[in-house]
Amino acid sequence: MTAQAVVDVDGLYAREWHALVRLAALLVDDVPSAEDVVQEAFLGLQRNHARVTPGSELAYLRASVVNGSRSVLRRRRTARNHQPPEPEPVNGADVDVLAKAQRDALVSALGALPRRQKEVLVLRYWSQLSEAEIAAALGVSAGTVKTSASRGLAALQLRLEGRS
Repeated sequence: MTAQAVVDVDGLYAREWHALVRLAALLVDDVPSAEDVVQEAFLGLQRNHARVTPGSELAYLRASVVNGSRSVLRRRRTARNHQPPEPEPVNGADVDVLAKAQRDALVSALGALPRRQKEVLVLRYWSQLSEAEIAAALGVSAGTVKTSASRGLAALQLRLEGRS
């Protein structure tokens, strides 16, 4: 081996390790992966030091870190593209029972309202009619629709909270 072919990898490692890890971390957004990339770059320099032009070791390391970071990102992208889709969440056995109980409580509370409040709420929230359409359907003013809706919602809330 000639004197030119000897590379001070230990000294280069001590001087440049942190800067190269920062570079890789900015590229791969993950410090452990960045450390692995830099370690691989130093191993590559150790294996190929005879082919590296003397004085360009740091440039070799930087290029290796950039290429290694690209490889990490490619592997991540490939892994994400080949992951099985997340399974659909499965409802518990009690979901339907609870939904029916809530629906029954709402229908019961709605049935206890005065006729006009009940009609206004059903037309607004079930039939999705506007205030003007409800007023026309019931033959009342828009102000009566607003008042009936407001009072009906307040009464429903009280009944559903058990404070009626």
